[in-house]
Amino acid sequence: MHRMELLKSGGLAGGRKSLLDPRTKLLLLAFVSVFVLGNAGGDAAAEFRVALNYLPLLLLLGARRWGAVLFAVFFYTLSYALAVLVMPHCTGFLNFLVLAMTGIVLRFMPGILTGMFVVSTTTVSEFIAAMERMHVSQKITIPLAVMFRFFPTVVEETGSINKAMAMRDIKFGGKKVLKMIEYRLIPMMTCSVKIGQELSAASLTRGLGSPEKRTNICKIGFGWCDAITFCALGGGLVYVLLRAFGVL
Repeated sequence: MHRMELLKSGGLAGGRKSLLDPRTKLLLLAFVSVFVLGNAGGDAAAEFRVALNYLPLLLLLGARRWGAVLFAVFFYTLSYALAVLVMPHCTGFLNFLVLAMTGIVLRFMPGILTGMFVVSTTTVSEFIAAMERMHVSQKITIPLAVMFRFFPTVVEETGSINKAMAMRDIKFGGKKVLKMIEYRLIPMMTCSVKIGQELSAASLTRGLGSPEKRTNICKIGFGWCDAITFCALGGGLVYVLLRAFGVL
């Protein structure tokens, strides 16, 4: 039922109106991916990278995603504690293990959190309108639009599968713990394939593949929050470039 509601509405489960334009959100995601995950700028971007690490937390706070914020704060704190307190006293393989754990969290989690913010606060209509404003080809827009619906639907299906398996005592602490992978992973893989096919068909049915220009009642545009974000990102980029060329 929930999947059919998503197909009909074209929106996201729990989507919340954001003050940022979808294009600004995509720019934020690009900055986090390039500077945090890609480590662009090296030592010159160290301070800017730390700011981008915590930027998703502010965005999720504004979207009232308290669970995601607490989860991120816990792992951030744990990773920094391991890096500062434990890593200097470790050698050999243990040092490599701690470095790998903290590196994965501090490199990948900001991008994941930013992506979570973008998906949870942007409807499919807003995203498509933004892509059309940027004159992006439908060959790129359609797969991304399907992705916007795919992840919330998969999360909902996962919850339903977990509840069904828990009723059959296939859970941690139950009598059939060893069957968890078989009875949860395989249904999830099957549902994921089916969801992708249904969402692709729904997108084409709604006219996303038509060569004619689509009309859209969704209103998007840049506001004062977008201006502040652009200034902050532009200032950070200028700072990194000045440090990289030895001006600062």
